[in-house]
Amino acid sequence: MLFYLFNALHTSSETFSFLRLIDYLTFRAIAAALTAFLLTLLLGGRIIEGLYRRGMRDVIRDYGGLSNEGKGGTPTMGGLIILLSVFTGVTLWCDLANPFIPPSLLAFLWFGGIGAADDYLKCRHQDSDQGLSQRTKSLAQMGFGLLLGALCLYAPFSPLPHVLASKLFLPMLKNPVVDLSWAYVPFVALTVYAIANSVNFADGLDGLAIVPVSFVAVVYGVFAYVIGNTIYSKHLLFFYLHGSGEVAIVCAAVFGAGVGFLWYNAYPAETFMGDTGSQALGGVLGTIAVLLKSEALFLVVGGIFVAQAFSVLIQEKIGINWIGRRLFYRAPLHYTFLYRGTGETKVVIRFWIASGLLALIGLATLKIR
Repeated sequence: MLFYLFNALHTSSETFSFLRLIDYLTFRAIAAALTAFLLTLLLGGRIIEGLYRRGMRDVIRDYGGLSNEGKGGTPTMGGLIILLSVFTGVTLWCDLANPFIPPSLLAFLWFGGIGAADDYLKCRHQDSDQGLSQRTKSLAQMGFGLLLGALCLYAPFSPLPHVLASKLFLPMLKNPVVDLSWAYVPFVALTVYAIANSVNFADGLDGLAIVPVSFVAVVYGVFAYVIGNTIYSKHLLFFYLHGSGEVAIVCAAVFGAGVGFLWYNAYPAETFMGDTGSQALGGVLGTIAVLLKSEALFLVVGGIFVAQAFSVLIQEKIGINWIGRRLFYRAPLHYTFLYRGTGETKVVIRFWIASGLLALIGLATLKIR
């Protein structure tokens, strides 16, 4: 909303000419990040207290005596802090008429709603297995992905030009590797579904998920800025997407909220983001990856999440269902390290280091084309 207010003021009077700063994406991205960060700090404590009083406390699943013992009763649904902060930062500083923004915001709220319903049911029944059924969650996630794919490929108001919409790009290659045609729609659904759930799998230890999410948001924010700039996109041999630079502001708001949430989520956590936060963050990152035609980039910058998701897939589908035994000590992967005796904070920090290095590799692909 401030975007429109400042625009009206500086165009109507020379007195407010300094408000021309609102025309710069970099200024608005920094402002969105600071807004989300400050809101998280200002409102986080009150929201956590409210969640505790209303009985929104985590019910710990038994992982065989691992270090999750003693964490039961910690307020969950802390993702509401992230939802409020990011939504406020985006609506204040973004051009809401930009075609890239409504799908991003809708994804954030839709997946956050799925997660909130799941968390609420778990707390209500005091059982971590009594949330939304896997089928219900999958249908809601895949349903959004199918709608997003149809919007991008067929809608006359699609944010993507028709000549690019169905093409698949890989990092470090300047030309598309394949045109998916009609298969692009299910591909988008699978991409959003996979990214949302991979972030959800990683959210198991204090602070483990939020820092890698912040790194991924920064990388996609840089890509959004480059792809949406005629000069930089041409210089770095990228395709140009008119208006996609606005996505950088969404990414900045996610980063700001992530840093602020870490204030409360660092070990020992005062609150857990729960599925409310992990689904919202995963859903919006998956949507941004699709909108920027950089789906495969997540395999690099989101490598931590990919590894976590594959550990669960291999453990359940290949190990338990096909072979008849576990292939990992525990899944997701971070529980294997705990089971083998590595301290929780050391596991978390090592995952942070790995995610930071993967983010740098992702940024390097800007130049290696």
